[in-house]
Amino acid sequence: MTFSSAPECPAIIAGQLAENVQYRGRKASRNGSEQRRLSILEAALRIIVREGMRGVRHRAVAAEAGVPLSATTYYFNDIQDLIADSFALFVKRSSTNLASLWSGINEDFLRMSAAIESNPQARRDMVEHVIELAVAHIEAKAREGDAELLVELAFRQEALTNTSLNALAVAYRNLRFHFAERALRAMGSAAPVEDAQVLTTLILRMEYHALVDGVGNLDMPGQRAVLKRFLDLVIGL
Repeated sequence: MTFSSAPECPAIIAGQLAENVQYRGRKASRNGSEQRRLSILEAALRIIVREGMRGVRHRAVAAEAGVPLSATTYYFNDIQDLIADSFALFVKRSSTNLASLWSGINEDFLRMSAAIESNPQARRDMVEHVIELAVAHIEAKAREGDAELLVELAFRQEALTNTSLNALAVAYRNLRFHFAERALRAMGSAAPVEDAQVLTTLILRMEYHALVDGVGNLDMPGQRAVLKRFLDLVIGL
């Protein structure tokens, strides 16, 4: 399969996920109430970052959002609906951002893939480009107060016991896989599906260590070397 006939662009998949996210709580009836509902969900996400899932309670979320307790119970009678919709909001916003970011990157992949066809040495440039994208992604996430990474980790953990989150968690997880597969196809991997699973696992590991150790203490040259070693083996450089 050529790059041009590869599966759908990751930017399109991310955009579709953002558009199709479904909420479980009571829907807002007017603009003002929609803003209040969103403020409640944003407050729940802040509590998850600061205290973990154990901190998400109606009274705590209402205080964090600056709304009456009755507002949280109006929109979310069940605390599980509040938690599920908080993660749905996270996925919607994150997927929208990824769709925007990846639209430009996909054009880069198309250009580089065309260059490889006429100049095999361009494959090395693309490997370096993918490594820098991965490192920049990890550093940016870790330096943004760790909030997105912490929410994402909490989301994955909650999906283990909350079956209603399974489908959304899998769809969000697969965004990384689609992007990695697209990049590996462009670089000429003979097994892009299998290689994408390994690459996403490596990046998840790097994210975890950036979060636990702190991005300032993370051995980024060492992480670059790991990615380079893997991609060199995959691409045959």
